[in-house]
Amino acid sequence: MTERSPSIAGVILAAGESSRMGRDKALLPWHGETLLSATIEMLKPAAELWIVVAGANYAALEPLVYARGGFIVANPEPDAGQFSSLRVGMQAVLNRGRDAAVIALVDRPPALPATITAMHAAFIHALGRDKWALVPEHDGKHGHPIFAGREMIEAFLRADPSSNAREVEHANTDRIEYYKVTDGNVVMNINTPDEYSTIDGS
Repeated sequence: MTERSPSIAGVILAAGESSRMGRDKALLPWHGETLLSATIEMLKPAAELWIVVAGANYAALEPLVYARGGFIVANPEPDAGQFSSLRVGMQAVLNRGRDAAVIALVDRPPALPATITAMHAAFIHALGRDKWALVPEHDGKHGHPIFAGREMIEAFLRADPSSNAREVEHANTDRIEYYKVTDGNVVMNINTPDEYSTIDGS
């Protein structure tokens, strides 16, 4: 099968309450900007446009997203969890005429530019081998961002709303390329002040 070059939208899930952090993780300082703006910049080499999924923080994030030339959509039920935000984001990708997505979580340090470039190329190659998605793997752990083709997007949207991304992934393991990277950022979480303090975001 020949390789195809999909039109990719970046999707950043940022609708969480950040209850353990005590303040919005999307707005945490990160190397002179915020985690959200840094994540947008991370996706630019791989995405034609980018969409931020917000919750109760919609008004706070909106000016930052527009200043970066992106789009913002609201999850009407953010309390339903991250999978509900993922589904809102995937529908937004299709609504904007794109057939693939690179999905990032706002509570992870942005992956290195070289990681995104390598993953992007590997994703295009994986699509040519009938794979639906590409997931980074570091030190035996799966992480983010992930690249999802049209078929994976539709699998997320078809799934029961009470499900989660991991269950959908496990149901389609044979369609997923697990791509080893040396970038530890792909598996690092920033959920608490202690975790944030141990990561160099200066």
